[in-house]
Amino acid sequence: MSRFFSERHASLVPYTPGEQPQIPIVAKLNTNESPYPPSEGVARAIIGQIGKLQRYNDPACAALRAAAAKVYDVAPENLMAVNGSDEALFFAFLAFCDEKRPLAFPDITYGFYPVYADLLHIPARAVPLRKDFTIDPADYGGPGENVVLANPNAPTGLYLPLDGIRRLLETRPDSVVIVDEAYIDFGGKSCVPLIKEYDNLLVVQTFSKARSMAGARLGFAIGDAALIRDLETVRFASNPYNVNRMTQAAGIAAFEENDYYMQNCRRIMETREFTAGMLREMGFEVLPSLTNFLLARTDAVRGRELYRSLRNRGILVRWFDQPRIADYIRVSIGSREEMELFLQGVRDILRERSESK
Repeated sequence: MSRFFSERHASLVPYTPGEQPQIPIVAKLNTNESPYPPSEGVARAIIGQIGKLQRYNDPACAALRAAAAKVYDVAPENLMAVNGSDEALFFAFLAFCDEKRPLAFPDITYGFYPVYADLLHIPARAVPLRKDFTIDPADYGGPGENVVLANPNAPTGLYLPLDGIRRLLETRPDSVVIVDEAYIDFGGKSCVPLIKEYDNLLVVQTFSKARSMAGARLGFAIGDAALIRDLETVRFASNPYNVNRMTQAAGIAAFEENDYYMQNCRRIMETREFTAGMLREMGFEVLPSLTNFLLARTDAVRGRELYRSLRNRGILVRWFDQPRIADYIRVSIGSREEMELFLQGVRDILRERSESK
């Protein structure tokens, strides 16, 4: 670091994104992107904005929020559009957490939660998952403690049913419960309807997974109107033009063609179950996932070695050097063809290891 870097950030460990390869790759299965392109209407909407880029975009995202409100069955005042769901999380941590209102999250979960807590100097508690990697709502209940959960969780892929979310909301009425639903469209049931019952629930969703727009950076915070006003105060104090003109238009078009994306989700779910079944036939332990990825391990080869061997074959998956999951790899669900390449790569690696013994 330079001699000018603030001492208050000297110990900050930044988030490590999944690799964006600069080498030839035959199957990119490491960052949970959709294997399918955006709908045709999205492309037309983006092109239609090119001649207007000399003008600022609408900071209120009024048309986009109106389109989102129809799909989520809420009022526009229950929505804030953001530059990817990470921005919603950042604004929420900034708005609702401090020294008197600490934060709790699972010990195995999305890596940005502890990074943002460190950056904003928020006291944080990592709550151990159960032995089977599930979340127990009873473990979250420290004094004044806000909670953030990815549901389904990442990188485990496990889903906490809505009665578990209700338990958190009802036992923590004076705390904000943030539910990060980045993967909710792959088999889970969204808790967005619960915002009409609980004023302490904030739901975060993204277009990066189910709606094929990871590169466009679009997400939403959904909650009680008062919570959203708090977030808007933070947004307008930092980045009021956060969702650019092209992304707003693309988001509206995507909502208009929502059936296309939901059909893609069903295709991904079918491919996920096929892949999980094939891995289990090869002797893998595969966690039951309601996401567009699988967390899997085998006694035949360590997680790091399997990750490296696949990468050498041009197949990218994700490996986490963390206690309890270091023997696992996380595999994004690509097209059926990409998953066939991945499975064949795994078979070859297992065969080579067996022959070398």
